[in-house]
Amino acid sequence: MRDLQSWLTRLEQLHPTEIELGLERVSAVARRLDADTPARRVVTVAGTNGKGSCVRTMEALLCSSGHTVGAYSSPHLLRFNERIRIDGEEVGDEDLITAFEAVEQARGETSLTYFEFTTLAAFWLFKRAEVEFALLEVGLGGRLDAVNLVDADIAVITSVAVDHEAWLGNDREVIGAEKAGILRRGKTFVCADAHPPASVVDAARELGCESYFIGHQFEIGDHRFRLQGEPELTIGVPQVQLPPASVAAALTALSLAGALPGADEVCRVLETLQMPGRCQRLDWLGRELVLDVGHNPAAATYLAEWLAQRPVSGCTLALVAVMADKDVPGLVAPLKHEIDHWFPALLPDNPRAADAAQLLRGLSEAGVPEAQVDRQCMPVAERLQSLIEVLQAGDRLLVFGSFFTVAEVLQLTREQHDGQS
Repeated sequence: MRDLQSWLTRLEQLHPTEIELGLERVSAVARRLDADTPARRVVTVAGTNGKGSCVRTMEALLCSSGHTVGAYSSPHLLRFNERIRIDGEEVGDEDLITAFEAVEQARGETSLTYFEFTTLAAFWLFKRAEVEFALLEVGLGGRLDAVNLVDADIAVITSVAVDHEAWLGNDREVIGAEKAGILRRGKTFVCADAHPPASVVDAARELGCESYFIGHQFEIGDHRFRLQGEPELTIGVPQVQLPPASVAAALTALSLAGALPGADEVCRVLETLQMPGRCQRLDWLGRELVLDVGHNPAAATYLAEWLAQRPVSGCTLALVAVMADKDVPGLVAPLKHEIDHWFPALLPDNPRAADAAQLLRGLSEAGVPEAQVDRQCMPVAERLQSLIEVLQAGDRLLVFGSFFTVAEVLQLTREQHDGQS
């Protein structure tokens, strides 16, 4: 097959389940593929929230200073190619297909999930490109995630919160132990969670890691980044769009790797750094949109703080659509004082999405006044169009709740822009 979409459709059907945790199968194929060491230096990033932002920050800084770098992240918003990047550029269809063919040949009769297959394709591409750094974002958990088949030189945990309970449990200590599975004995560990579970701290101690914890060995605030060391590093930084703790973890990891650019270059990169779907601001037909893929209470708390720091002269409206397995009241509650009007929406083509009853119940349980809620739950596309007439000068529209929600709105806004232009 020489068509990328045909390959992706096939990969979705290769394995009977979407997720199968464990490293034995994927590690065996990686060895046959000669892709179990995808780069000279590897940084693996786990975390409930903020790991994509950490990878994106390191990637931008490494590219700006002339290092070759492969970055692997998930999920994507609009194109699968977003997941695998070399030197800041998405890998093209033909190269992806070639990588998929290599994995297919190497796997033989071994079953692989979609994520395992595509992870190996990323490793193979990085190895072929002979990148200096591989930045690997964990897909789920850490210990048994396919990314963890590689021994990281530096392991980063951005945050530990409750999410994906069916796979990881509903306790921070248990989840922390899973994420700490990316640590390696005697290697460097960077933690951006200000209150890490004891399971993370204990794992780092037992493995003899050279550990750096935010608020202790490094910190960010008052437009300064500080890292303890020999000598101590202090850099002035601008206000950043991405979560500051994740940015600080990225700066720490690169400094420890001896690959952090000079202070002026760091500032230049951070001033313009943004990430699709993370507090992403758009001008949409003359209205302000903020897109955020946050889908758990911890992400909503950060988003509420971000909105509070950037007030608008008008109202803030929220279009929210979520997956049925998410904590809707927990997602809504942190934001209820920052949102003036709520517009719950549906994703009718997604069997995993929450229905109208769950959304309305969640808003009520979170304490949102009924007068602030539009109870006519339309599909996302229809809801977006209906809000064109509702938004006034000075208003902003927040779109959040899931990657699927943001992806649909992002696609619609791009189509409208292209149509106008």
